Formats: sequence, C-alpha cells, structure tokens
Amino acid sequence: MAVEELHSIIKRCQILEEQDFKEEDFGLFQLAGQRCIDEGHVDQLLEIIQNEKNKVIIKNMGWNLVGPVVRCLLWNDKEHDKRKYYFLMLDLLVKLCNPKELLLGLLELIEEPSGKQISQIILLLLRPLQTVIQKLRNNKAYSVGLALSTLWSQLSLLPVPYSKEQIRADDYGLCQCCKALIEFTKPFVDDVIDNKENSMENEKLKDEILKFCFRSLKCPLLTAQFLEQSDDTGDDPLRCFASEIIGFLSAIGHPFLKMIFNHGRKKKTWDYLEFEEEEDKQLSDSMASLAYLVFVQGISIDQLPMVLSPSYLLQFNMGHIEVLLQRTEESVFSKGLDLLENGLLRIEDNSLLHQYLEIKSFLTVPQGLVKVMTLCPTETLRKKGLAMLQLYINKLDPQGKYTLFRCLLNTSNHSGVEAFIIQNIKNQIDMSLKRTYNKWFTGPQLISLLDLVLFLPEGAETDLLQNSDRIMASLNLLRYLVIKDNENDNQTGLWTELEKIENNFLKPLHTGLNMSKAHYEAEIKNSQGREEIPNMPPEMQLKVLHSALFTFDLIESVLARVEELIEIKTKSTSEENKG
Repeated sequence: MAVEELHSIIKRCQILEEQDFKEEDFGLFQLAGQRCIDEGHVDQLLEIIQNEKNKVIIKNMGWNLVGPVVRCLLWNDKEHDKRKYYFLMLDLLVKLCNPKELLLGLLELIEEPSGKQISQIILLLLRPLQTVIQKLRNNKAYSVGLALSTLWSQLSLLPVPYSKEQIRADDYGLCQCCKALIEFTKPFVDDVIDNKENSMENEKLKDEILKFCFRSLKCPLLTAQFLEQSDDTGDDPLRCFASEIIGFLSAIGHPFLKMIFNHGRKKKTWDYLEFEEEEDKQLSDSMASLAYLVFVQGISIDQLPMVLSPSYLLQFNMGHIEVLLQRTEESVFSKGLDLLENGLLRIEDNSLLHQYLEIKSFLTVPQGLVKVMTLCPTETLRKKGLAMLQLYINKLDPQGKYTLFRCLLNTSNHSGVEAFIIQNIKNQIDMSLKRTYNKWFTGPQLISLLDLVLFLPEGAETDLLQNSDRIMASLNLLRYLVIKDNENDNQTGLWTELEKIENNFLKPLHTGLNMSKAHYEAEIKNSQGREEIPNMPPEMQLKVLHSALFTFDLIESVLARVEELIEIKTKSTSEENKG
C-alpha cells in the first residue's frame, strides 16, 4: 500500500516543473516514504530513488527521507538484513539531494540525540556531512562554521574520560569522535592552505576553523587527562587530537607561539573575530590549555626558538598558570601546577628578579597555590601545591622573597600557611647570618617583616587554637633570633625592638593563654554528663578539649623558654658591658 501511494505521488510530480512542486507534495512524499521504511519495503524505495526519471523529485524532496533512514541505522541491530540498503540509500540521498536542504537536515539530526547516541550519530553522519558541504558552491565558510559549531556543541555534552581505563574503554565515544572530527576538518584546512589568493571567503573559512580550534582547546582538551609520556603516546587519542588541533593552527597561519605570546596584549591578532560564546574568559581558558599542551605535554615544542630565556617563558606562561589555578576542577588546576613546575625548573635558584612581582600574575599565582594547599580535597595535589610554592620561593631573588612573604602574610588567612612562610623567613635569616649578608633579612627591613610575624591579630582575644601553627612558628623564629644574634651585634635589629615585641606579642600571648586554659578547663568540668558540642559523643568531646589544653601547654613551654633565653642574653650582655 505504501509503495503504491509513493508511486502515485511521484507519477503526479513527474509531470510538474521543479518550481511547481507544492508544500503538500513534500509532506505527502515524506509520509509515504516513511511508511515504506516502516513496512520494510526498503528495496522498492531504493529502486525509486535510483530511477533516473525521479532525479528532480529526489533532488528536491529526498532530503526528507534522510531522518527516517538515519534513525533506522541507529535503532536496528548491526546484523539487520536491511542495513546495507539503508547505507546505500543514505549515500544516494547525499549524492542526489539539494545540498543546502540536506545540510540543515543533517545538522538537525546531529542535534537530536543525547547520552551515548550523540557519538553514534556523529560518527554515522560526519562523512555525509563533509560530502554535502564540499558540494556547496556558495557560503562554504558559513556552512563549515555552522557544522563545526553544531558538532562541537554536541561533543561538549559528552563526559571526558579521565583514567587510562576510561580512555581505552571510551564508553561515550568521545575519543572516536575526536579522531573522526579531525578527518572531517582536514579537507577544509587544505582548502585554506591551497587558496593562495586570500579571498574574503577564504579568510572567513580560516576564521571558522580558528574558532573551532579555540573551542576544542577548551573542550575537551582543557579537562582531558593524557597518558603518561612513557606509555605509547601514539595510542592516546586525546593527545593525538591535541596535536592535530595545534597543527591546524599552524597550517592556517596561527602558530602556537604567536597565539600564546600575543594573548593578553592590547593588540591581538584575532581581534576581528566575533566569538559569540567565546568571550575573553573562554579564550583565556583556550590559551592556557594550549600553553599546557606545548610546554608540559611537549606537543610541537620543537618549534620553540632556543633563544628564549627561561624567565621570559615563565613570564608569558604565568598568566596562563593563573587561569588554570583559578578553576575548581582538579583536572584543570593540576595542569596549572604542572605548567608552573615546568617553568620554574628551567630557572636557577635566587635568580628570578623581584621586578617580576610587579606583574599581577606573579603575585596571584602564589595566592592560587595557597588555595590549592588549603582547600583541595586531594592530598597529593595539596602537597604538590606546597612543593610548587616552595620551589617558587627558591627561585626568587632576596628582595622578591621578601616581597612575596609580606604579600602572603597579609593575604593567606591560614595559620598553617603563615607558619610555612615564617619558617621560610627563618631560613633566609639563617643564610644571611651564616653565609652572605642580605639586607632584606637583617636590620630595618627584617624588623618591618617581623612586625607582621611577632604579633597577635586580635591581641589577647586571638583564637590561640586556630592560630596555633602560626604562633608556634613565630615563637620558634623568636627563639632562633635570641640564640643566634647577640645584643651587642644586633645584626637582625631584634634587640632594639624587644620592648615592642614584648608588648605586641609576648604579653598578650601570656594573657591569652591564661584565658584560653581557664575556658577549656571549665569546659572539661561542664562536659561531664551533657553534650556541649552537637553531633559529637561525650568521650570525643573530652578528647578534643584535652587536645586543646595540650596545645596551650606546648605553646606555654616554648614561650617560657623564649623568655628565659631573653633574660639570660640581656643579663649576660649587661655584665659584659659593666666589665
């Protein structure tokens, strides 16, 4: 019945001119064709499409059959006996139909599915889509851009595989799609290369490919994890995709070196591009991703001029590192840690000039490291953040170290981080006293720094438990200064500032300890038989309270030792002066 109905529609249309086809003819043709497929008359439908007499009708109306054919290919089992007819029919429709109508129909089909079907339909339709675009004579750049944008939008919905096992399994087909997408794009890249005239259309095509590369650098490549380079990197589909994307950039006249180093400057080479959703934030993500791929993964690193100094490279990468560290996804900010490490390891200790800290990113990056150290739930990344901050400190010259210490003491708001900085200050003072004189960690400059260390933020009311790491580090630094610097030498300036240190730090600390101990001892007495801390059993409450008292006793013992040393030193100096 369906076949006869279709024959009847075709017979009526065969006597009409192309421009006389009515909208109802299109609708009736689509319904009859769909019924032929539903009832299994695929071979008869194929004969109708192949019939030379129906060429004009198929050219104008056949694109309506693409959707039903594609859905049959997706839904039917791969062993289905009609499958070869569906493929043949799809090929014929791509060959015979109006390419403009077919382009829109194919893109609509690509936009339809969700989940695992996204990759299935993309892999099925990429080649037909490529053929259709190549048949278009006008507005090719627009069509390429529309196709690439649609494909990327769908791919961005797929989860990016994280582990080696996930990459190998490729459950959602992202890796397969990335490989197929490169093959889809290559002919259009070749068109740009082969066109020596640099026509307006060619420039538009170049822009569309450039936008696609930017989008791909952000998704999936920004969050993508790559196999260890010791493994067979040729088997890593996402790395291969990254390599091809960087290759495309060079091929269309935007080599990575120009891209990375121009980004962030006032005049960019791609300012004329209208990026739609690719605003500056997205562009920053793409550039940071590109920097990581080149410098850490080593993709196209051989194109890097050997004359560029390590500090020059670090300067340009610092902005990209800042972008990566600002992200909350571990898969992204871990790349920031890797890119920073890559840059710092090229630089000799104590050689990074303090003037670099006048560049915003050279201060925001260490602040980003502090966030990783204190907020990241993964221990290995917290430790990596700490190691990178120490490495960064090591590379700075003395004035740079001094400036960074002041900055982090003022901004970190974390007792453990402040203790870490204070330990570094102690190390610098020690080197200055033992080896080479350093004006930044002796005398007036050091005293100015110690003002940020040897004080309690809220005086005697300071939460000693919350600030215990910082307080212990400060006391240990003070004990070290008292032992190493004699009052008569006063190299550090400690002894002229002793009264201020006692008033701002030691006396309030005594008062605070007495208040805190009294409070917690009272809490221990009151906690017998009733729960003071919600959701915590009484025995755990007691453990917490006793732990706090132990911390206060520890601080008190170090404080007592510091005051004892000060008394011994001042008494000894006084006797020497009398003698």
